[in-house]
Amino acid sequence: MNSEEIKNTAPIEEEPRDLIEGVDEDGNNVLLEVVRYFFYNGEEYVVLGDAHESDCDCECEHCEGCAAEDEEAVNLYIMKVVETEEDGEELETFEPVEDEDLLEKLIDVVQADFEADEAFDDE
Repeated sequence: MNSEEIKNTAPIEEEPRDLIEGVDEDGNNVLLEVVRYFFYNGEEYVVLGDAHESDCDCECEHCEGCAAEDEEAVNLYIMKVVETEEDGEELETFEPVEDEDLLEKLIDVVQADFEADEAFDDE
C-alpha cells in the first residue's frame, strides 16, 4: 500500500470557537474570538481577534474560500486576564495593557509564538 491509497475517513471535528462580546473605545459592541492565552512574567494574557464568519463550510485548507479567509487582515488585541469572583462564581475579565513598553514586549512574545507554530506546521 502506498501513501496515495491511505485516506483518513475519520470525521474532522471543529473546535468550538471561544467568542466574547465586548465594547470598543467608541462604545460599540464588538464580537471577538480568543486566539490564545499565554503567560509572561507570571501574569496571564490573552490574544483576541475580530470574529469573522466564514463563507466556506468545507473545512479544508485548499479551496478559494478558505484561502481568502486566511489572507484577510485580522485585528489582534492583547489584554491582561484578571480573575475575579462574583456570587461564588469565578469570572475572567480582560483589561487593556496600558504600559507601552510592556505591550511591545508582549507583542514580541506573541509574534515569536505564532512564528514557532508556523514553523512547526511546516514540518
